[in-house]
Amino acid sequence: MSTFAAVFAPNGKAWRGTEVDLGPVDAIDDVTELMIDFAAERGSDLSLLLVEADDEWFAVVRAEETGDPRVYLSDARVVHDHPLAGVLSEAGGLGAPQPAESAGARPNPVPTGDGDLLTDLGVTEDELRSLSTGGGVLPSDVLAVVAERAGFSDILDGMRL
Repeated sequence: MSTFAAVFAPNGKAWRGTEVDLGPVDAIDDVTELMIDFAAERGSDLSLLLVEADDEWFAVVRAEETGDPRVYLSDARVVHDHPLAGVLSEAGGLGAPQPAESAGARPNPVPTGDGDLLTDLGVTEDELRSLSTGGGVLPSDVLAVVAERAGFSDILDGMRL
């Protein structure tokens, strides 16, 4: 399983980011601690974690110094197959559909979570859900749109090369 994860935090008008190895994550606290520490080192109280796995699904986690993390998952059905997705889903209080009887392609994603978590950064809930369910749109493409709107696409592109 191939997973890409990176955390981003604004520093004034500029964003900073770094690729992170989430490894085996057992609890959301492991993830949010990393995110909040990264943001604090840059003088920010906001951080975003972008996760993309196997060209199959993506997640966005928003953490701030106070409050619970906000989570958006592009396809709730992956929580049964990907432990990280399960941890993120649980943290966001998201439900998961029953696992399908048969394995195989999943043509119709079931997005779940706080679709509003990026509105102040230029991606509305409707747009995020539309991108999540759009045919032929890869998770990496959606994350590229998020990064472009928020203002850190150059950093994300540099990591993906």
